[in-house]
Amino acid sequence: MGADSGGDGDGSTVFSQETGAPEHAEASARSAESGLDTIEISGAIKWFDAGKGFGFIVPDNGMPDVLLHVTCLRRDGYQSAHEGARIVVEALNRPGGLQAFRIVSMDESTAVHPAQMPAPRTHVVVEATSGMVRLEVKWFNRIRGFGFLSAGEGTPDIFVHMETLRRFGITELRPGQFVLVRYGNGPKGLMVAEIRPDGWGDAPSSH
Repeated sequence: MGADSGGDGDGSTVFSQETGAPEHAEASARSAESGLDTIEISGAIKWFDAGKGFGFIVPDNGMPDVLLHVTCLRRDGYQSAHEGARIVVEALNRPGGLQAFRIVSMDESTAVHPAQMPAPRTHVVVEATSGMVRLEVKWFNRIRGFGFLSAGEGTPDIFVHMETLRRFGITELRPGQFVLVRYGNGPKGLMVAEIRPDGWGDAPSSH
């Protein structure tokens, strides 16, 4: 009967206080549990971002990745999930793909905790040969862990790795966003050596 009681009706969307992500899928799944077919899937945690409130499971049977939402984790008594942990879930085949509905079990003995992560296998650190320039994000895929920046048409794309972002405190890039970078020559072309948010310090435009 409090002020919040109106937010739990069938026609409204509830948002998680931790993540801001809509929880209506979880809520509707719970309310209609008896009428939904779930698939039991065993697999491993591909990655899980507690800040974003979700991650993905790679099934052992070759099915597409399964979305794992923080609300599902917490409802079954888990606070987070570490890369490499073994997990068994009941999943729903939703319009956007498979989504974990209930965690049957999770074995973290195979998990790789952040402090134990090995050096990135594909990441190469390059020496900067350019000055600080302002570039546009052309494409970035957080799951794949890399993307490309551009100085404009007719110029070569400049590769940027997720590990480089992390070293300079940046969590993600959006297409069309501008950033300040220094870059150098990598094994397969130009690569970002340093990256900063647009507006950090004074840098001339690259255009």
